[in-house]
Amino acid sequence: MLYAMLAYHVEAEVTSWTADEDAALMTELLAVHDRLNAKKLLGPTARLGATADARTLRGPGAGMVIDGPFAETKEQLLGLYVLNCADEEEAIGIARDLRRVNPSAVYEIRPIRLYLPGAALPETASEGQG
Repeated sequence: MLYAMLAYHVEAEVTSWTADEDAALMTELLAVHDRLNAKKLLGPTARLGATADARTLRGPGAGMVIDGPFAETKEQLLGLYVLNCADEEEAIGIARDLRRVNPSAVYEIRPIRLYLPGAALPETASEGQG
């Protein structure tokens, strides 16, 4: 089952890190990535650009492009992972592993339904339960 793991952090804190501090954290995170790759659990990952450079499309019709996001939170979405886990418990374990090396980050875990043109939608373990 595919899971999205959304990585939140206080953007001002992340951008305040020196190049050496950032490189040290990335070295530790990449070690976690290597372990996940060895188990064939890790899909695409991305570190997102600055929220100041983000744009949001919203509104009726063709919509309006506005600067944003405009989240009223202290933490911003700064990255994401796609994981192929047996179940939610395994996804949570991976989030804990990532958090051990980046303890001030927050990880949100969500099941993914993968949409491929022409393919039937996959069923997920949680469908029909609720």
